[in-house]
Amino acid sequence: MKRALNIQLFNSMGRKKEPLQLRVAGQVGIYVCGVTVYDYCHIGHARVMVVFDTIVRYLRACGLKVTYVRNFTDIDDKIIQRANALHIPFQQLTETFIEAFQVDMQALGVARADREPKATDHLAEMQQMIDNLIRKGLAYPGGGDIFYAVDRFQSYGQLSGKNLAELQSGSRVDVDTHKQNPLDFVLWKKAKPDEPHWPSPWGEGRPGWHIECSAMSCKYLGESFDIHGGGMDLLFPHHENEIAQTEGSSGQPWVRYWLHNGFVNVLTDSGEREKMSKSLGNFFTIRDLLAHYPGEVLRLFILNSHYRSPLDFSSELLDAARHGMDRLYSALAGAKKRLQELPVAAAAPLDDTDWGHWAEEMERFLVAMDDDFNTPQAIAVLFEMAKQINRLVATETASVQEISQGVQLLRQLAALLGLLTTDPDHYFHQLTSTGLGDADIDALIQQRLAARLARNFQEADRIRQQLLEAGIVLQDAKEGTTWRRS
Repeated sequence: MKRALNIQLFNSMGRKKEPLQLRVAGQVGIYVCGVTVYDYCHIGHARVMVVFDTIVRYLRACGLKVTYVRNFTDIDDKIIQRANALHIPFQQLTETFIEAFQVDMQALGVARADREPKATDHLAEMQQMIDNLIRKGLAYPGGGDIFYAVDRFQSYGQLSGKNLAELQSGSRVDVDTHKQNPLDFVLWKKAKPDEPHWPSPWGEGRPGWHIECSAMSCKYLGESFDIHGGGMDLLFPHHENEIAQTEGSSGQPWVRYWLHNGFVNVLTDSGEREKMSKSLGNFFTIRDLLAHYPGEVLRLFILNSHYRSPLDFSSELLDAARHGMDRLYSALAGAKKRLQELPVAAAAPLDDTDWGHWAEEMERFLVAMDDDFNTPQAIAVLFEMAKQINRLVATETASVQEISQGVQLLRQLAALLGLLTTDPDHYFHQLTSTGLGDADIDALIQQRLAARLARNFQEADRIRQQLLEAGIVLQDAKEGTTWRRS
C-alpha cells in the first residue's frame, strides 16, 4: 500500500497509544510468546496466534520488512509430568503437540513465524545470560538453583505498574528457604530424579521458564527490538521478569512496544462470564471447534472483538460469526454469477492510487487498522462493502467496473485479516461438510419451527436461506419438515 506509515498502537508500558516509530526505518522485529506443548491448543491460544498473525500481515502490507519470532516452550513442569504419566520421552510428547499446533494454525490461516525456536535448542544462550546476571550481582546460587534478585533491579514493576514494596508485603512466605526474597524467581533448576537435565556451570539441571524468551528473542532480534506480544495473563510476572533478566544482562533498553491481547471469557447459561481456563474445565480445543466451524469462521469470531478487549465465547456468538462469514461469501458468490452474465470484460485490477467508487471504504478500513489494529471497525467496513456489492448486483444498470472493483477490493482488504481466502463454492461446500452436521441441521429446523409458530416469518425465512446457502434443501409437509443435501 502506497501510504505514509501512520500506525498508533497501545503500549502496555505506560498504558497509552503511541505512534509506531521504528528503531530501523522500514524494519520491524516482533517476538510473541508461544505455546507450552504438552496438550492440544484451545481457543485462548487461537486468539493470541490469530491476533498477532493479523498484526504481522498488516505491518507487511504497509511495506515494512517484518522479522517475526514465536517460540515453543518444550520443557517445563507440565511437560515432564505429562510425559512421565504416559511413560514416554518428553521429546516425543512435545514433537507430537508441535505438529498438532501447526495443523491447527494452518486451519485458522495463521502463517508460520519467520523463526519458531524451541527452548531446548537454546540452552547455551540461556546459560550465557544467566552467567552475565551472576557476574553483575543480579543473580545468586541457592541450594543448587540459580535465582534472580528482583530487588537489585531498580526498574522492576515498570511494565505491570506493581510496586515492589507492596508485592513484598503481600507475598506469602516461600517454602524455598534458599531464596533471599520471596519474589525472587528461578533461572536454573537443580536436576531432580525422573526429570530431564543438562550440564551447566552450576551443575546438572534445566532452565526456568522466564529465561527462555529473553535468550531466544535476543538471539534472533538483537538486544533491542520493536514489539513484544502475548496474552494479558503473561504481563506479570512473565514479561516483567523477562525485562529484568534481559535489561539486567545487556544494560540497555530491550523492547519499545508491549502489546497484550485480552482474556477469553466463557458465557454461562445464566449469562455470567467465567475466565476460560483448564483448571475450571471450561476450555474448548481448536480441533473440537473445527469439527463444527470452518477455520475462517473462528478467525472472524476472534477478530470481531478488539484484541485488547475480553473475548466472550459462546455457541451463539460462534453461530453469529458463521452467519457473518456466510454473508460475505454470499456477496462474492452473487457478484461472481452476475459478472458471468454480463458480456463486458472484467475491470482492470486495482492499484494503490485508483480505488474508484470504493476509495472511501478503502480509507475507512486503513484508518481503523492504523488505530491500534481495530479489527472490529475494519470488519464493519467489509460488511458495508458486501452490502453495497449486493445492491449493485441487484441493479440492472450497475457497471461491471463497479462490481468487479468492489469484489477485488473486498478480497484485498479481507486478506489483510486472513479472511475470504477461498472461492465461495469451496467455502459453502466446506460449511456443509464440517460446519453443519446432522444435529446442527435438526437444531436449525427446530429453531425455524419455533419462529414460524411465533409468527416470526422473517426469522424463519432467514434460517431457510442459511440452510439453502449451506447446501441443505428443506421440504415442508403436513407430517413435518424433512431435509436433504443438494
